[in-house]
Amino acid sequence: MAGRLNVKDRLRRLVVAPIQPVAQDVWMVRGGLPDKIMNVYFIRDGSGVLAYDAGIRSMTKGIAAAAASLGGLTRIVLGHAHADHRGGAAGLGVPVYCHPDEVADAEGDGGAHSWHLEQLDRRNRALFKLAVRFFDGGPVQIADTVSEDDEIAGFRVVHLPGHTPGQIGLWRSADRLALVSDCFYTLDPFTHESGPPRVPECAFNHDHDAARASIRKLAVLEPASAWPGHAEPVTGDVRSQLVQAAETT
Repeated sequence: MAGRLNVKDRLRRLVVAPIQPVAQDVWMVRGGLPDKIMNVYFIRDGSGVLAYDAGIRSMTKGIAAAAASLGGLTRIVLGHAHADHRGGAAGLGVPVYCHPDEVADAEGDGGAHSWHLEQLDRRNRALFKLAVRFFDGGPVQIADTVSEDDEIAGFRVVHLPGHTPGQIGLWRSADRLALVSDCFYTLDPFTHESGPPRVPECAFNHDHDAARASIRKLAVLEPASAWPGHAEPVTGDVRSQLVQAAETT
């Protein structure tokens, strides 16, 4: 019947939600099962779009289709190299960029060697190990690197280490828009309950104190909105919320 989605399209919709506008020339798709909490951002890049982060492996086809509707995918800029952010990159067939301090993890184990899973209880440790196997599309070849203050499609690179050594955010001063990967969480990674911004889980941080410092660094920019790698953005008095997050144990 005309207008009815075929089976492949229905399955894709289960994994990747429709494109959502974020700001001028910026869009987002959310994906993952059962809850769509993995965020991938598209930024106008010439006649196409670049992807900031690449979600999980099961999102690969949905990311490609969404990017195609916006003119096609030109490149991927990884906020960081964890499995739930590099997951779709290997299957998307475009150059992949990251911070120099993230190259080894992007081309290697996705940073798994720096996790502190012994801090998790037995159930959550087992669930996380299973999830990583489902999320990860494997190592990616890095075509080039980007560093603090580099310009990418109208945004400035901001180094936000702590969660990983080379995590980066993208900052656009014209509208004070921040795309920040896992600089902070707005949900519990195990229950998926949403809440105010918080420091990422200690067990997944390369350097927990540096992660706090990066939230403070982001707060100094005074974003109008800050969009994380998972779940909902922070809006309103963003600076105050970020300062409180950095100070909360």
